[in-house]
Amino acid sequence: MNTTWRGVFPATTTEFHGDQSVDIAGTLRHVDQLLQSGVDGLILLGTLGENCSLDHSEKVEILKAAVEHVAGRVPVLAGVAECSTSLACRFANEAQRIGVNGLMVLPAMVYKSDVRETIAHFRAVARAGDLPILCYNNPVSYGVDITPAMFADLADEPRFVAIKESSENVRRITDIKNTCGERYTLFCGVDDLALEAAMLGAAGWVAGLVNAFPLETVRLWELASTNRFTEALKLYRWFTPSLHLDTHIKLVQYIKLAAAECGVGSEMVRAPRMPLIGKEREEVLEIIRRAIKTRPR
Repeated sequence: MNTTWRGVFPATTTEFHGDQSVDIAGTLRHVDQLLQSGVDGLILLGTLGENCSLDHSEKVEILKAAVEHVAGRVPVLAGVAECSTSLACRFANEAQRIGVNGLMVLPAMVYKSDVRETIAHFRAVARAGDLPILCYNNPVSYGVDITPAMFADLADEPRFVAIKESSENVRRITDIKNTCGERYTLFCGVDDLALEAAMLGAAGWVAGLVNAFPLETVRLWELASTNRFTEALKLYRWFTPSLHLDTHIKLVQYIKLAAAECGVGSEMVRAPRMPLIGKEREEVLEIIRRAIKTRPR
């Protein structure tokens, strides 16, 4: 299956009103700010989109609004993170009918599947429609590791076109290349390993802090993907304290707070998540405000 996915694909936030209801207009304003910065694609309903805190009708509403609003300017992918394989297949099929350009598929939530079960889940979702799929590997957050050998097993399914590698083990980029060759397009899925992943052959970056610092994220990837590593390293070192916020269990709260401080979003999250308070809030704000104060031109 031929796709041209590469570059910066923000894992976009879902915006909420003060009463925690979905703010469609705010979400689309945020999408516009990302598009204006030059991103190459958009991923809705990922972790940062608070997928598992949304009900089905809200997910459908968000996807319909985004697909209509983006109107083909960049690829729009939908996260598929459901608790059962049947629900994942149903949602994948519905997302295709809505008009998304692809799917980012996660293992089934809650239950930690073994190798056989994980492979069966991904194959079933792929068969539920005809969309190209970005396979999301994040054993740190979701407890299921899709290894290079498993990706070799899945390589006969043409709908699997790309991998978002978020194991926090940068060796995996090389291991996947050595095991699967050029079969998959590789995306870095961990913000503070983006430069390392680019050097090792990743073609794209599913980014988180892009929601707060879109221009810097796009510029960093432009430099890294054109082998201008000396320039990229200077920008990366400025960015890295903020990029570390992407690897914490509260990454949604941290990144939304950063977006709010930068004037490009709201920090409102949906329960059980809650906005930061006290010492934790001040420590995160210190990192964000230092980045803003020393922001490169």
